[in-house]
Amino acid sequence: MQILTTIPGMQTAVQNLRASASGSQEKATLGLVPTMGALHAGHLSLIAAAKRDCRHVAATIFVNPLQFAPAEDFALYPRSFDEDCAQLESAGVDILFAPSPETMTPPDAVTFVDAPGLSDRLDGAFRPGHFRGVATIVAKLFHIIAPHCAYFGQKDAAQLAVLRAMVRDLNFPIQLIACPIIREPDGLAMSSRNRYLSPTDRTRAAILYQSLLCAAKLHAAGVHRAAALIDKLREHLTVDPALTIEYAAAVDPDTLLPIENTSQLTLLAVAAKIGNTRLIDNILLEARHV
Repeated sequence: MQILTTIPGMQTAVQNLRASASGSQEKATLGLVPTMGALHAGHLSLIAAAKRDCRHVAATIFVNPLQFAPAEDFALYPRSFDEDCAQLESAGVDILFAPSPETMTPPDAVTFVDAPGLSDRLDGAFRPGHFRGVATIVAKLFHIIAPHCAYFGQKDAAQLAVLRAMVRDLNFPIQLIACPIIREPDGLAMSSRNRYLSPTDRTRAAILYQSLLCAAKLHAAGVHRAAALIDKLREHLTVDPALTIEYAAAVDPDTLLPIENTSQLTLLAVAAKIGNTRLIDNILLEARHV
């Protein structure tokens, strides 16, 4: 696995990969898996999906300062670069791009990518500027690496909506692929931030997925009103009085706007703080006639 830290070096490495694959139409030439490191089985599932679809796979490790507010956990965000590199190499990644903050966010930069309105929904309502930071850096990665396909986890559903809009509106010739959430045995969605949880809070954290399952069970029983599903979500979450709910929502997965019923594909999403750790989770409900 090649490890590149500069933009010219990464662009040259990608050009060399493309040249080595010229003439083959079997698979897309290059798949990209952007990460912030602190890798877990969820990230490795994205690598596996990229390897399934693509001739070559690139990954990135970059803890993006633009997506953290001043009071958030940028300095404390888990970093395990050597361990991450070993995992990526074992998984068959061809190229790793691991730039410095100075490379990706120079102090004289004045241009950003934003999706006003969309960026202010769900997580964006609680993390102002977060999705502007995400979209700006992902756009730069797309420009530098020019993959055919890019792979993201469904856990970050609001991020997916913002990036889909960015790819569409800026005409990136890239297929954005959402991959299923990978869960712990008790259902907790895998996340680098799970490392922050104390043993007690880790046990409590399973309530997020349990609440989603309760609402999904209600939906399967024939309840299609979004308000009733959200009430069920909140009812189950409040079993833990120390948990702080940020949102419990039923929205369109592309626009993130609230819906009234599940006559369309519905994103049922939740965000909550357990101790000092903010966690998110979601499930998709298939459309039902109402």
